[in-house]
Amino acid sequence: MRYMDYIRQDKLPTYWCAGCGYGQVMHAMARAFEKLDFSLENTVIVSGIGCWGGVDAFFRVNAFHGTHGRALPVATGIKLANPGLDVIVVMGDGDGVTIGGNHFIHAARRNVDLTAIVCNNYNYGMTGGQYSSTTPPDSVTATSRYGHIEESFDICQLAQATGASFVARSLSENVFQTMDLIVQGARKKGFSMIEVLSPCPTYYGRNNAMKAPAELYRQLKRLAVPIEAADRMSQEQLMGKLLTGVLTNRECVDYGTKYRELLEKAQRGKED
Repeated sequence: MRYMDYIRQDKLPTYWCAGCGYGQVMHAMARAFEKLDFSLENTVIVSGIGCWGGVDAFFRVNAFHGTHGRALPVATGIKLANPGLDVIVVMGDGDGVTIGGNHFIHAARRNVDLTAIVCNNYNYGMTGGQYSSTTPPDSVTATSRYGHIEESFDICQLAQATGASFVARSLSENVFQTMDLIVQGARKKGFSMIEVLSPCPTYYGRNNAMKAPAELYRQLKRLAVPIEAADRMSQEQLMGKLLTGVLTNRECVDYGTKYRELLEKAQRGKED
């Protein structure tokens, strides 16, 4: 199959705002599915609520559209019930680590064999631009008109600290890097999390004096530092920067494998 074979072309064009990066991430997903040789029948996209959560409507694969913040427990149940499925979880920063923060922590801690693509646009884009747990301090949003006073989550550091097997970050405009990271994450046993920094020009950009999408892209590129370049930089130079590329890639047994081994042990004990 070619990457466009995964797309429901009758649903195009997408509903995202002009300048939003989600179309680029969708493109990267489709190309990753082609490289992975995913079948339509064996692939499941699990989504929650939000601008990015609607991406499942544009794919021809199986989909489960859940409630806000609950994509990961649904995906966990699907994967445990049928380990042979390729399960991709799509979440935004609000859906994935703000409302769904507790589920995110435990999915990573358990190391469930899922591939999570978290698009971070620094606010709740669908419901009017309220701040989320990733909104940078001092940012103006619909619910922080005089500046945001809370410190923000680093999604990748959160995934690393709680036990994910594979953690990576890219920018939405870098379609081929995003594609490559999704491919690597999907091939990795355990919980794989790819964060994609994506601009929200309609709310976050306009609220923070970046009215044109290009201004937001330039801002994200100023913040991003490839992991290979970080080794040559001092701690002072890296202050406030976001590393891109593969940040964690470790070998460990995934939750489903442990679960099935334990189930077999329990069944043997019952027979004895």
